[in-house]
Amino acid sequence: MLECTPAPTVLKVSYSIAQAAAHSGLSIDTLRYYERIGLVDPPARDSAGRRAYSDEDFRWLSFLTRLRTTGMPIRMMREYARLRLLGPGTSARRRQILADHRREVGERIAELQACADILDFKISHYEQIERLGEPSPDAQEVTA
Repeated sequence: MLECTPAPTVLKVSYSIAQAAAHSGLSIDTLRYYERIGLVDPPARDSAGRRAYSDEDFRWLSFLTRLRTTGMPIRMMREYARLRLLGPGTSARRRQILADHRREVGERIAELQACADILDFKISHYEQIERLGEPSPDAQEVTA
C-alpha cells in the first residue's frame, strides 16, 4: 500500500518596500517610480495596506536592473514590460528587443576594450619611463 503524504506547505514570503530597496539595490523612490511608469506591477499589499514584494518581484527587479546597467533606455524597458504582461504571444518582439540591445552592448564592450588597450599601452609606456628614466624615441608622439 502506498503512503499518502501531504504536499509540503509553500510559505510565501513578502518584503516591505524598505527591504525590497535594500535587497534590490534600488532606492525606495526608484521602486515607486518603476511602479508609476509601468515597469513594475503594483505589488501586493499587506494587511496594513503597505507594499509587499515577493521573490518573483525581486527576480523581475533584478532583470530590470541588468537592463539599466547595460544602458537600455527606459522607453525600451517599458515596451518590454508591457509586452511581458501580454503573454507568450509577444515572445518574438521581446526576443528582438533583447537581441538588438545585446548587439549594442557588444559594440560598447568592443569600444571599451579599445579604450582599455590604449590605457594599457600608456601604462606600459610610463612604466618604461620609470625604469629607464627617459621615453623611448618611438613613444614621443604619445606622451600626452
